[in-house]
Amino acid sequence: MMGTANNGHRPDIAIEIGKPTHFTGGVEFSSLTYTIIKKEEEDGRWVSKEVDLLHKITGYAPKGCITAVMGPSGAGKSTLLDGLAGRIASGSLRGRVSLDGMDTSPSLIKRTSAYIMQDDRLFPMLTVYETLMFAADFRLGPISRSEKRQRVEQLIEQLGLSTTRNTYIGDEGTRGVSGGERRRVSIAVDIIHGPTLLFLDEPTSGLDSTSAHSVIEKVHDIARTGSTVILTIHQPSSRIQLLLDHLIILARGQLMYQGSPKDVTLHLGRMGRKVPKGENSIEYLIDVIQEYDQSELGVEALAAFTLTGMKPPSLSADGFSTSIVLPSPAPAPRSGQRANEMRDNSGKSVRLQSGADDEFNNSVRSPWNTSRSWTQSGIMQALKFTPTRQHPDHRLPMSSSPGYYTYYTNSSDMLQSTPTPHSSDYTVNENDYLTPDVAPDKRAYLHLGPKFSNSFFLETWILMRRNFINIRRTPELFLSRLMVLIVMGIMMATMFWHPPKNMQGITDRISFFIFTVCLFFFSSNDAVPAFIQERFIFVRETSHNAYRASSYTIAGLITYLPFLAIQAAAYAVIVWFALKLRGPFLYFLLVLCMSLLSTNSFVVFVSSIVPNYILGYAAVIAFTALFFLFCGYFLNSHDIPKYWKWMNYISTMTYPYEGLLMNQYQTPISFGKNPIGQEVTGFGILNSLHIRTEESKKWEKVYFMLGWAVLYRILFYVVLRFFSKNQRT
Repeated sequence: MMGTANNGHRPDIAIEIGKPTHFTGGVEFSSLTYTIIKKEEEDGRWVSKEVDLLHKITGYAPKGCITAVMGPSGAGKSTLLDGLAGRIASGSLRGRVSLDGMDTSPSLIKRTSAYIMQDDRLFPMLTVYETLMFAADFRLGPISRSEKRQRVEQLIEQLGLSTTRNTYIGDEGTRGVSGGERRRVSIAVDIIHGPTLLFLDEPTSGLDSTSAHSVIEKVHDIARTGSTVILTIHQPSSRIQLLLDHLIILARGQLMYQGSPKDVTLHLGRMGRKVPKGENSIEYLIDVIQEYDQSELGVEALAAFTLTGMKPPSLSADGFSTSIVLPSPAPAPRSGQRANEMRDNSGKSVRLQSGADDEFNNSVRSPWNTSRSWTQSGIMQALKFTPTRQHPDHRLPMSSSPGYYTYYTNSSDMLQSTPTPHSSDYTVNENDYLTPDVAPDKRAYLHLGPKFSNSFFLETWILMRRNFINIRRTPELFLSRLMVLIVMGIMMATMFWHPPKNMQGITDRISFFIFTVCLFFFSSNDAVPAFIQERFIFVRETSHNAYRASSYTIAGLITYLPFLAIQAAAYAVIVWFALKLRGPFLYFLLVLCMSLLSTNSFVVFVSSIVPNYILGYAAVIAFTALFFLFCGYFLNSHDIPKYWKWMNYISTMTYPYEGLLMNQYQTPISFGKNPIGQEVTGFGILNSLHIRTEESKKWEKVYFMLGWAVLYRILFYVVLRFFSKNQRT
């Protein structure tokens, strides 16, 4: 039984260092383990190995405080943050996470937290005020406009952004706010709704010391309002360290220290290390961790010390233990036990069998056992120890620095303690590694309201307003497409002016139609980088239910429809009258509009599934070539081999090409003579190309183009909804 000594006495009261007796709420987590399969080369062949990025991490983040996750590179800081924020796929992360005593779920985390990424993903041509107002529109729901403005003004004042209120966010090509101000805007966007939880991944990355201190200072103020703040940080300055309330230090996915920054010196002292004069205690602890990591013992020795309080063996100048006893062969593993990772004397990583005999566990647990010596086997056994709950009456509060206790018995006799405590004078309190009982008001989480703050139609309207502002302030994309179509329309009108009434003239006119279709397809290619840049903002905003993927898809479609119509109309007016084309002008214009819509939908879909714009361009160009090859120009649909017939159906160029030909030649009028002097009518031209001449078939082409546009938009939505998530697997 945990907490029962070998002499039969039972400690009922514990005086702890660095943590209040009563846990006031926040995030608690126990036995968090995240394992991946990693391929490594051994003896010339690749083998798969299990690697724990997190290994049985247990701890807490107090409410109203800043909890900083620190450690050397590769320690697992961001992985722990992602695990607590619900950004690791369900089933991959093992362990328990609770918020104010209530088990969390990804849905609950999304609705009660905010996650500020390391990179600031904001629209560059919106001002600070506009950015925050749109965030308020998305997150604060249907409250009055004046209340939203009031909340935004308060945040601007709170985060020190008053002087840049009407300044553009900016990017590489547009001068805007500074790096520190941009980071504060990112924080403001995600805390506009007053989240209970705030996660920040390296919030000071890329900032100078003054800007970094300013950011953490504002985060400190946010924590004091009652939010639980958890952040990862690398090498904070001494000024920033004064703003941190709670530390979690990791190394190779294992817990090295947890508690107040003020207790780091005490932790090092119990380890047998004295902080050199003038040196920072936190930095010195990380240096010690790296020393052990590079030694034969590895960080497992410090992880065992954190777990049990037993002093680790000291290291000599060459990194070898001065007191280690070589272990005897490890016992055979029991069924179902998990292997832990350890280093052997050669420094190689080996798998150690989990599970420990009861005799050893009892000796580790007992605070009166002072004769146990450290061995590599002892480290292994200490790391394998997994506590179980004792009787509720015996529970003790969670400690801020595991392993450090002074126990008292039920009797009036107090245990003898020495002025200078030794590591073996301390033992494991099971409540360090089990979530303490909290009496939360769980009703607070039962009335969180709807999943999204706004209705679908209101979300769509807000997104459309933002899209129109961005288009108005970055008109280059729209104007470049429009100018290309106008210039190319003029060139086509002059090139195919007055075609001769013979077979050559018919061939020239058909070439004009196929070139028009290709031109409209290529004019949409520049949408690839535009959406890829915006996708990061979409992922950030939707990760916490700012709006639906469906409203984003519909808003984007509606926003760009008038611009597509203007582009098609500009080209149609130029070439229609110059070339004296036949058929209804409105049908000609409709085919061009549908062609732009279907190709734009295709390009947007492709850009949603590629990781970068280089692959996006490559994919679009490859499909453009395939669609052009099978559209019916080089080989008509009747002559295409049967095994490639399906390519003719999925080509988005097939339907506008045939639709334009039908509009021009669906008539018995003669368009010239063939080489033997026979009249060639419009119906004859269509029949020679194996294109149907019925009027109804002409409208089928429009329906097919509309159908492909809808299909690509649906696929675009599916990718956004189910696959565009910033989440580990």
